[in-house]
Amino acid sequence: MKVEIKKIAELIKGQIEGNPDLLIENISKIEEAKEGDISFLANPKYTPYIYTTGASAVIVSNDFVAEKPVKTTLIKVEDAYQAFSKLLRFIDGKDNRKGIETPSFIHSTSKIGKDVYIGAFVYIGENVIIEEGTKIYPGTYIGDNTKIGKNTKIFSNVSIYHDTVIGNEVTIHAGAVIGADGFGFAPGKSHYKKVPQIGNVIIEDYVEIGANTSIDRATLGSTIIGKGVKLDNFIQVAHNVEIGENTVIAAHTGISGSCKIGKNCMIGGQVGIAGHLKIGDNVKVGAQSGISKDIKDGEIVIGSPALPYRNFKKSSILFKNLSDLHDRITQLEKKLKEKSDQNG
Repeated sequence: MKVEIKKIAELIKGQIEGNPDLLIENISKIEEAKEGDISFLANPKYTPYIYTTGASAVIVSNDFVAEKPVKTTLIKVEDAYQAFSKLLRFIDGKDNRKGIETPSFIHSTSKIGKDVYIGAFVYIGENVIIEEGTKIYPGTYIGDNTKIGKNTKIFSNVSIYHDTVIGNEVTIHAGAVIGADGFGFAPGKSHYKKVPQIGNVIIEDYVEIGANTSIDRATLGSTIIGKGVKLDNFIQVAHNVEIGENTVIAAHTGISGSCKIGKNCMIGGQVGIAGHLKIGDNVKVGAQSGISKDIKDGEIVIGSPALPYRNFKKSSILFKNLSDLHDRITQLEKKLKEKSDQNG
């Protein structure tokens, strides 16, 4: 790539301080960048690199003040991280492939929109609707009656079961499984009997789903992933779960059936959430927490079973001191016994 720095500044709404005639050829980390590269500074930890970087240009926030001379050209913006993300999206959007590769199978009843890309070995079932600008990479399966919106990306070897509804500008990474049966079995006298899972999965606009994440179809009704939700890799979302808008969930989290998770939540990695719980809006859950009861709006919890953050900190301090407390109690008991024996 070769892009004028003026165009980059225009794209990210920044002001150039330095050479306005640069040509940018690559994007790099600030500590590894060389001439022709552009980087960014958002984390104060990396501030020393602004004075030593080989980058031709660095994106910084408006409140950045240099403590000594800076050799590189700066582009000052309102938020350096957001601006850099926008630049990356611009570069990432350069995948202009279109058309249908062979071999692939598309049922005659399906409708394919304008400028769609369908990679080799893709299977598309009956009555599928794929809207304009969507890209489906090789080896993906799309079941009957599925609807996929505009400008969505579905990477290789994704399995999307029947009746799934996927919105606009969704990204689903390789190996994800959308709409497999929920874990529904009724205990019988000699064995478990399967409960048919006849619902579906609805994924709203601007959702991103990580590699190898599984989202189960509902028993009845829909499993719903709200607008703007971001799911990391290797997450299990069980049947009839609902995740509210703009919630983010890190890897290896397991969400049991019929949980309702609110808007704007942040859930750390390896969290386990028991079934039929309600988690409010703006909740934060620390990594490896075990959620066994409802959580109100705005709470911050951590631990297993999960506790309010302040309570957990106090408890963890006590836990660290248990060994010392045990030794002290043992010594006191020994002294009391010795005293009792002397008086006895």
